[in-house]
Amino acid sequence: MNEAEKYTVLVTGGAGYVGAVLVPKLLAEGHTVKAYDACYFGTEPLAAVRNHPNFSLVRADLRDKLALDKALAGCTAVIHLACVSNDPSFELDPLLGKSINYDAFLPLVKLSKKHGVKRFVYASSSSVYGIKDEENVTEELELKPLTDYSKYKAMCEEVLQKESEPGFTTLTLRPATVCGYSPRLRLDLSVNILTNLAFHKREITVFGGVQRRPNLHIQDMTDLYVQTLRWPAAKIDRKIYNAGWQNLSINAIAELVKAEVGSDVKIVTSPTNDLRSYHVSSEKIRRELGWTPRYTVPDAVRELVAAFQAGKVPNSLTDPRYFNIKTMNAYLASQKQVG
Repeated sequence: MNEAEKYTVLVTGGAGYVGAVLVPKLLAEGHTVKAYDACYFGTEPLAAVRNHPNFSLVRADLRDKLALDKALAGCTAVIHLACVSNDPSFELDPLLGKSINYDAFLPLVKLSKKHGVKRFVYASSSSVYGIKDEENVTEELELKPLTDYSKYKAMCEEVLQKESEPGFTTLTLRPATVCGYSPRLRLDLSVNILTNLAFHKREITVFGGVQRRPNLHIQDMTDLYVQTLRWPAAKIDRKIYNAGWQNLSINAIAELVKAEVGSDVKIVTSPTNDLRSYHVSSEKIRRELGWTPRYTVPDAVRELVAAFQAGKVPNSLTDPRYFNIKTMNAYLASQKQVG
């Protein structure tokens, strides 16, 4: 497989936080892209590529096997991002979360193989490790997911490993917490939360503070997904890699945010029961594939501040579209009314 090969890529969750940054990059690389998304957050995040000749949007549910079957026709690669994201959103309706995050996964993989997809990239999560005592959390450590969200992420990894076969190259990435600006902005992720509060309220509340979190800039995350289509199949087949960079305590993130937003920002500390703390090592992907991130947490903070200043994020403290749990709540309420 040569480096210049162009794919027809199905990006599930293509209108989401990561997808909305990834899709334009794939198009710029010369790939044909189908974004497959239920569009709970609307289609506006992909407005910039709406008229691109190599782009199409399939507005459908991941659990709709007929729609999925039709969308996969002609596809040669899949980048699977779609899921009910984060623990609080998942816990709103665990059955819904399981049906999307786990039950829909094997049909997606089977249909991908049926249509001759050559490369399948799965976005898992660094949360599959649970809480670890080890200084560095590496891919060799046992998975001990603490929540249903992370449990089903881990179970999908197992499914994909079993389904891998010659001609169907599979790669699993375990991303750190992503940060930075996207046309489909999430303001419920640690760096983004603190920046939003610092800019608009001039005060940050840190819960606990000593817990460490792995972080990754959205530009690095999406560049990595683009790169997964360039590497030779033999180099990545059946591989599993952590993908992160700056492992920082919540306190340290708060201080970095304050340094970018302004010295008048006040940091308040409150106790928490959320003791998850881990230092994820991304040494393996650097060593084996030569991948190294280029963007920092302060870069993400500066991007977000610029977006706030430019008026790109109206009503950022209250609008449900920036918060997955609020949007999921609204979706579930609408479903009950329909029912």
